[in-house]
Amino acid sequence: MRIKIGEMEIEKQLSGKKTFIDLWREIEPDSPLPVGVKVDGEVKDIRDEVGGSEVEFLKDGPDALMVLRHSASHLLAQAVLQLYPGTRIGVGPAIENGFYYDFQREEPFTPEDLEKIEKRMRELAEKDIEIRREIWPRDKAIKFFKEKDQIFKLELIEEKTRGDISVYIQDDFVDLCRGPHVPSTGYIKHFKLLSVSAAYWKGDESRESMQRIYGTAFFTEEELNEYLNFLEEAKKRDHRRLGKELELFLISEDIGPGLILWLPKGGVVRNIMENYWRDEHRKRGYEIVFTPHVADIGLWGTSGHLDFYRENMFPPMVKDNVTYQLKPMNCPFHIVMFKSKLRSYKDLPIRWAELGTVYRYERSGVLHGLLRVRGFTQDDAHIFCTPDQMEDEILSTLYFARDMLSTFGFRDYEIYLSTRPEKFVGTPEMWDRAEAALKRALDRSGLPYEVDPGEGVFYGPKIDIKIKDVLGRTWQCSTIQVDFNLPERFQIYYVGEDGKHHTPIMIHRALLGSLERFFGVLIEHYGGAFPLWLAPVQARIIPITDRNHSYARTIEEKLKENNIRVENDLRNEKLGYKIREAQLQKIPYMLIIGDREEKEGKIALRVRGKGDVGKIGIEEFISMVKEKIINKSEEL
Repeated sequence: MRIKIGEMEIEKQLSGKKTFIDLWREIEPDSPLPVGVKVDGEVKDIRDEVGGSEVEFLKDGPDALMVLRHSASHLLAQAVLQLYPGTRIGVGPAIENGFYYDFQREEPFTPEDLEKIEKRMRELAEKDIEIRREIWPRDKAIKFFKEKDQIFKLELIEEKTRGDISVYIQDDFVDLCRGPHVPSTGYIKHFKLLSVSAAYWKGDESRESMQRIYGTAFFTEEELNEYLNFLEEAKKRDHRRLGKELELFLISEDIGPGLILWLPKGGVVRNIMENYWRDEHRKRGYEIVFTPHVADIGLWGTSGHLDFYRENMFPPMVKDNVTYQLKPMNCPFHIVMFKSKLRSYKDLPIRWAELGTVYRYERSGVLHGLLRVRGFTQDDAHIFCTPDQMEDEILSTLYFARDMLSTFGFRDYEIYLSTRPEKFVGTPEMWDRAEAALKRALDRSGLPYEVDPGEGVFYGPKIDIKIKDVLGRTWQCSTIQVDFNLPERFQIYYVGEDGKHHTPIMIHRALLGSLERFFGVLIEHYGGAFPLWLAPVQARIIPITDRNHSYARTIEEKLKENNIRVENDLRNEKLGYKIREAQLQKIPYMLIIGDREEKEGKIALRVRGKGDVGKIGIEEFISMVKEKIINKSEEL
C-alpha cells in the first residue's frame, strides 16, 4: 500500500484487520488524527477498515474541507435539537462554500436564534465530543427515528436503504448518514452561521415547508475572515440592491415573479449592449433575424421539447382551435427558416443571429433577481454548415466569444469541453467527429481548457465558457453546442457538390448567454460603476450658483451634440450634497462650474474614484471622453 501524508509518501505492508485510525497511529503516534482519508480516489471515514492500494490522509485541502463542513452541519443540527426540542430535521450536506441543514419548525428562526445556535455550537465544539460511526439493523434505526418523531429520516430510510443503516453519533445526537466525518467536534473551530431561508422538502413545492440554515466553516480563522470579507464585498455588489439604488431595473408583483422591467437607465445600458452586439455580428458575417414569441405546439413536438423539456415550459394556450406555446428556445424557428427554400453547399455556412426573448418556467424558490428569471432575451445564433466547415466555425466562434467578453471587461475565464453523456441521440461516430472538431478548434485557439466527461447535452457535445468576475466568482455565459438532433428531426438538408442531399451540421451558440443574466453579472462585476462607454449617465453638470445655470445649459447642449450622455443638476441644493449624490449614482464625471470657470470657459472636473483633477476646457473634455468611448476604455 502506498500512503501519502502531505508531501511524504511511504510504502507499507498490512496484515490483519485494522482501521485507518490504527494505521495512522502506527505511522504518526504523536500527531492528531487527520479529518479523513482518500482511498484510491474516494474520500472515506478515518474509522473505516483499511483497504485499497493508494491512501492519502487528509489534513487540509478541498476534500478535507468538505468533510469538515459536513461535520459542521451535524453540529448545527445537534445545537438546534438541544435548543428547540421537537424540531424535525431534514438533510445537511456540505456545499461549495459551506454547509446547510433543513429544519421543520412552526416558529421561524430569527437572527437572534442564529446567534444562540452558533453559541451552542461553539460550546459543543469546545467539549471535543467524539463522533462515532455505528451500523444499525434497519429495524433499530426505524424504531429510533420513529420514537424521535423524525419523519423525514424515516422517509429516507424507506427510500434509500434495504439492509443495515449507517448512523453517526455525537453525544445525544444521532443522524442517518454515510459520512465521512471528522473524529470529534473539537475539529470544528472556525465557523459562522450566515442566514436562514425557506426551502421545500426534497425541493418539491408540493411537499413540506422547511427552514434552511446556511453556514460556512474553515480550518483557520484567517480563511474564515477572508471569506466573510468576501461575502461583505459581494453584498455591496449585489445587483438586486444596486439595481434599485441606481434605478436600473424592477421586478414587480403586479407583473409577476421572474419578469424584468428595464427602467430607463437600465434601458440605456441594454441598448448599448444590443447595438454593440449587432454591429459585431454583422462584421463577422451573421445576419440578424427575428422570430415570434409563440408558435403552434406542433413545432415543439417536432423539436422534441415536449418530450425533453416540458416541465420547464409554460402551459399551452388555445385560440381558434389552435394550441400555441410560449417559446422556451429560438432554435426551431431558425430551423424552419432554413427549410423554407432549397439550400446548396455554396450557401453554407449560414449564420443567423437573434436577440430572441424566451420564456421558461423556473420554480419560485430558485428565482434570483436578473440571474434566474422566467422571461429573458438570449443572444442566440445558429450556424448551419458542412462537416468540413464545422471546425473553422467553432474556432471563429471561440475567438468571437473571447473578444466580446474581453470588451465587457472579462478576461479571466474557464473553458470546458463537455463530451457524450449516457443518453444521447445520433451515432457514436457522429459524436466522435463532433467532439474531435471541438477539441481541434480548442487546441488551435491556444486557449486552456478542461474536458468534462459525460456532461454534453443529449443532442451533441459542447464548449462552455465560465467567466470570472472581480471577486473570482465564476458565471456560465458563453456556450457552443453541436446539434445532431434538430436537423434530423426537421429533416433539413442541403444539396452537396455531388448533387445529393446532405444533413447540415447545426451549431448553437450564445456569447453573453442572456441579456438579463449578463447585465446582472456586469452590475456585480463593476459594483454598479460601469465603464464610461456603458454608463447610463456619463457626466453630470453641477453649477455652484443660480448665476451659472445659463453656462451649465450651454455645456449640456455641447455634450449632447457630441452624443455624450449628460444630466444637469440645477436644483437649489448645496454643492457638497450634489457631489455626494452624483458619487452615489456612480457617475463617471462631475463637471463643477462657478463664476471663475464660466469666466475662463472651463470646468472643474471631478472623476469617479479620483476626486478633483483640476480645470479643463470644454472641447478638450469632449475630445477626451469621445476617445475613451470609442476605445471602450475601462480607465476614466
